[in-house]
Amino acid sequence: MIDFNVPPSTGKETIYMQQAIDNRKICGDGMFTKKCQAWMNEKFNVPATYLTTSGTSALEMAALLCDLKPGDEVILPSYTFCSTADAFVQRGATLVFVDIRPDTMNIDENKIEAAITEKTKVIVTVDYAGVACEIDTILALAKKYDLKVVEDAAQGFGATYKGRPLGTDCDFGCYSFHETKNLSMGEGGALVLPDLKYRDQAEIYREKGTDRSKFFRGQIDKYTWVDYGSSYLPSDLNAAYLWAQLEEYDAIYNDRMATWNYYDEALKPLAEAGRLIQPTIPKECGHNAHMYYIKLRDLEERTALIKHLREDGIYAVFHYIPLHSAPAGMKFGRFHGEDVYTTAESERLLRLPLYYKITNEDREKVVSSIYHFFGSQS
Repeated sequence: MIDFNVPPSTGKETIYMQQAIDNRKICGDGMFTKKCQAWMNEKFNVPATYLTTSGTSALEMAALLCDLKPGDEVILPSYTFCSTADAFVQRGATLVFVDIRPDTMNIDENKIEAAITEKTKVIVTVDYAGVACEIDTILALAKKYDLKVVEDAAQGFGATYKGRPLGTDCDFGCYSFHETKNLSMGEGGALVLPDLKYRDQAEIYREKGTDRSKFFRGQIDKYTWVDYGSSYLPSDLNAAYLWAQLEEYDAIYNDRMATWNYYDEALKPLAEAGRLIQPTIPKECGHNAHMYYIKLRDLEERTALIKHLREDGIYAVFHYIPLHSAPAGMKFGRFHGEDVYTTAESERLLRLPLYYKITNEDREKVVSSIYHFFGSQS
C-alpha cells in the first residue's frame, strides 16, 4: 500500500526528545522551543515567532490579537479547513465567504472589496498547497479600509511570494506542524509576528493570561494574571521532534520538490491531451512542494480514479468540503456573491501521495496507475 502521507522523520527526533527529558524540562518554552523559534526568526527575518500547540492555536491567538467583537465581520475563502473559520467564530465574528481563483484555489483578491462592509475588521488569506495568495493586492485593500490581515500559511512553511516568506507580510502569520505538513511535531504550529507591537499581548494570551514572559526576561519581579489567555505552549518534547527536522530543512525541501517535479513532468502529456489539469504556480510564487494535486473532469471521474488507485494499492484523497455548505458554515456565516468556482473546483481536485522519502518506485507506480486509468477510459 502506498500511503497518502507518512510523517517526516530524520532519525534524530528521539535523540533530541531524550535530551529534553534529561534536561528535566519537557513543558513549554524549553531549550528546543527556543531553538526552533530562533531558527524561524532568522530564516524568515521576523522579530518574533512563537511555537503553539497547533496551527489552530496560532489562528486562535491571531484572532484574539485582532480584538474582534461579536458582530464584526471576517472575510475568508470557503475552500479551507474549519480551523481557519473556528478561530474567528469563537470571538463572535460573522464569516463572509468569497469565491476562489480556479488556478491557485486561493481567495480571489478581486472579489474581496465588494464583500467589505462597515462591520468588516479582518481579511483572512489561505495559501493553498503552499502557493501564495496575491497578498500585495490584499494588503493594499486592508490599508485602504483599515483592516487587519491574518495569513493562514498552515501549508506554506518555507514558500515565498516575490521572494518574501509566506506568513511574514501580514499582521499575523500562522504555520502548522501537523503530521501531514512538510515539517512536523505531531501536533503543533507557530504564530509569526512581523511587528513587535503585538508581542506583549501575544505572550499574555499564550501564557494563560499572565505576564510570565516578562518575569522570565527580568522585566518585572513577579508575574500575575492580567488578561484572558490559554495554554498555547507546546511541550518541549514536541519542539525537540521539530528541531530534528529544522536541522534537515533543506534535505526535506529538496526531497519533496523532487517528487513534485517528477509528478509534474510525468503527467504533462495527460494535461496536454486535456485529460487532467495540473497545479498552477504564478511566476511571483515560490512553492514548497507541500502538495501535488490534479483536477479531473468532474466529481464522478474523480471518484472513479480514487477507486482505481485504491484497487492498485494507492491511497489518494480529495480535500475540503467548502465551509459555506457545511452546517456550521451556514450557521456562522454567509457567502458573498456567486459560488462560481469554490464548489465546482473542490469536486474535481485529487491529491496524490507526497511525503519525505517516498521511493522512486512508489511515485512511478502512482503515475503508471493514473495512465492506466485514462487508458481504460479512452
